[in-house]
Amino acid sequence: MTSSRWHAHGNVYLVAETDEYTMDPGLDGVMQVLEVEGDDVTVAIVNPDGSLAEMSGNGTRIAGAWLMDRTGSDVARVHVGPRLVVVRRVGDRLYESDMGAVEVGPRETVEGIELTPVDVGNPHAVVQGDPEDLPRIGPLLETHARFPSRTNVQIAQVEGPGEVTARVWERGVGETSASGSSAVAVAAATHGDGEVLVHFPGGDLLVRLRDGGATLTGPAEPL
Repeated sequence: MTSSRWHAHGNVYLVAETDEYTMDPGLDGVMQVLEVEGDDVTVAIVNPDGSLAEMSGNGTRIAGAWLMDRTGSDVARVHVGPRLVVVRRVGDRLYESDMGAVEVGPRETVEGIELTPVDVGNPHAVVQGDPEDLPRIGPLLETHARFPSRTNVQIAQVEGPGEVTARVWERGVGETSASGSSAVAVAAATHGDGEVLVHFPGGDLLVRLRDGGATLTGPAEPL
């Protein structure tokens, strides 16, 4: 088998071991396997519109889980561009990813919308407000001139210390049920440090922020 479908909280990715694949409707992207060596896998992340993504929290966790299924190991190192995501099995179909450095910029206002830019290896614009406003705000900010390479957009509502509800407008995809890198961005923009549970329509992801970096814990399983 040269490809398999996986999902993480409804985020569906095709893990393709070939460059001959079909971007079927319903896919949130393709994790194209470029090289495998032991516990290391190098991937390219392809969005449904054909653009390449620099990072995907759920996608890299899926790639790590896919490799662990092949090797029987409890750890996988996922290389995407210059970034390395170390994924560890911590339960039944539950994995923790070391997402690396997180950079939070100062708040700014774009088209009257206050947002916090966050870099998790890919760009994010976190808006604190009513998640129901996502269909209006998401596409507006994604393609705004402020973000020449486009951006992922999240609208987050803080429920209390260490708890946030959010919806995601993913660059090149549209609204998705959940997003790993978005969970990290939301946690960093709203809390800055510590442990944060992020509620998405598709399910919850746990983010731990410390010393400018983040780990992300969530599920991944084949369809």
